[in-house]
Amino acid sequence: MTYPLTDKLVMQLQVIYQGITLKTPLEQIASRLIAKMGLAENAHGPKPFQNRWNESDIVMITYGDSIVKDGEKPLVTLKHFIDTHLSDELSAVHILPFFPYSSDDGFSVLDYSSVNESLGDWCDISAISKEYKLMADLVINHCSARSIWFENFIKGEGTGHDYFYTALPNDPLDKVVRPRTSPLLKSVTSQNGEQFVWCTFSHDQVDLDFSNPEVLITFVGIIKQYLDAGVRIFRLDAIAFLWKEIGTSCINLPQTHEVVRLLRTLIECANENAIIITETNIPNTQNLAYFGNANEAHAIYNFSLPPLLIYSLISGDCQALKNWLMRMPPAQNGTCYFNFIASHDGIGLRPAEGLLSDENIAKMVKTMQQFGGLISWRTSEDGSQKPYEMNIALFDALKGTVNGPDKYQFQRFLCAHSIMMSLEGIPGIYIHSLLATENDYEKYDNTHHNRAINRHRWQSELLTTQLNNIYSHHSKVLGALKRLIQIRKAQPAFHPNATQFVLQLGPELFGVWRQCINRSQSIFSVANITNTPTSLRLNELNLIETENWYDLLTGQHITDINSELALLPYQTIWLTNKNKGI
Repeated sequence: MTYPLTDKLVMQLQVIYQGITLKTPLEQIASRLIAKMGLAENAHGPKPFQNRWNESDIVMITYGDSIVKDGEKPLVTLKHFIDTHLSDELSAVHILPFFPYSSDDGFSVLDYSSVNESLGDWCDISAISKEYKLMADLVINHCSARSIWFENFIKGEGTGHDYFYTALPNDPLDKVVRPRTSPLLKSVTSQNGEQFVWCTFSHDQVDLDFSNPEVLITFVGIIKQYLDAGVRIFRLDAIAFLWKEIGTSCINLPQTHEVVRLLRTLIECANENAIIITETNIPNTQNLAYFGNANEAHAIYNFSLPPLLIYSLISGDCQALKNWLMRMPPAQNGTCYFNFIASHDGIGLRPAEGLLSDENIAKMVKTMQQFGGLISWRTSEDGSQKPYEMNIALFDALKGTVNGPDKYQFQRFLCAHSIMMSLEGIPGIYIHSLLATENDYEKYDNTHHNRAINRHRWQSELLTTQLNNIYSHHSKVLGALKRLIQIRKAQPAFHPNATQFVLQLGPELFGVWRQCINRSQSIFSVANITNTPTSLRLNELNLIETENWYDLLTGQHITDINSELALLPYQTIWLTNKNKGI
């Protein structure tokens, strides 16, 4: 059953604010939300269970200033790079927070309505959004302690004076789950005396209080501004921590899920092609809950994929990866997975908990440290320190195995991406993976932030030189990934919602079978995830004898479906009955 927009919002607001005494009736709050979005009171959203993506969708993840050029705005430089090198490969660009900020490389926002002047302006953002689907962050859980909002909180007047969540040191906070070891509460002296503000991430990132409807209304206005600027994909940053309730874990609370559903309602009514992706770096079962019943996030990050895939490639054993995928439910129409291996944040380990043993996680952590990586830690429920995130450039993370570096770094790196691109979901590729950027120790030394190691800033002239050098590993990787992307985009069986089954081929071979919705194409993606040659017995795939089978990646024609196919170390094959690749 569908409801007019006002009625639907009121029902959602009832769930969010249940038990809270509000000064404003819910009907009035709903009307204000509708007005902020410029919608009609009786508006209806699009039909449910509609996919707004296909096999041609590829997202690049980047900072606005990942590439810089003297005398040119970085957003202009970025667009020129994409237009020159990736216009045929990318459908969407995720520009990480491009707002004025005080810390955390953009995730401590000073002003949500402005573009950081050091990057460019709204015209530069719109120029990108006219050519590519634009994905932007809605940093909704917290803002900068140096923002005007927080200054007004200190003064006790003006916009923001009642926007922040406070608690007391003697409140029962022992159940609170968070990914940092810093003190949760920060003491500040305000016009109303000493107050203790809630800081999930850092003392420069103060959590907002969504039990105040004015905060929700303000963020809906921000969403409207972003839609008008061309944003079509909203990444809800750190959304799992949004709602706080003293005495609980303060993560994944029912009100948080309902806020996501409400935002989806409004965004879909405003633009049926706009979607929400929830960023929830949490254990896998909790992450899946953000799909709701295809009425919450359109897409969720597949956070378990990076650690499991990296572990498979450095250990030569993909059983944990296969076990996880076999337990993953197919995404309903209208929802999909967002697959990635690397990002600006590093490789999270919480999503691997329960999927990899503590021993295997420790083995992977040690290997990453040997390859020059850093480790970020968190405080567990029992007070002990546990690894939270591995901070390392992906190209360096795959330079060898648990036994040390070897000569297969390039092959292993491509293997990782060929596996990721073959899986159910939309692929997201970090710009520094496309460019095979290595660990940036200088940036880490300058900032002393672990994540800086994987946030290199390229000088445009140097990057151009590297990409024009056919012997440069940067040029080789970009060329190989572009070819892989172009082949993938032409395959209906790689639609984000196409059927997927995990193949049981032994621990050294990772394989999935994909079939498009109308069953006109099948693809068997099989990868040797070891540094030794191995053979694939084709009869294990149950290939249909009357079909013509080809490897999309080499063009090889399979003449005998009962033969063995030799696979080189880290070689991937995409066997299909419809050759659309070469």
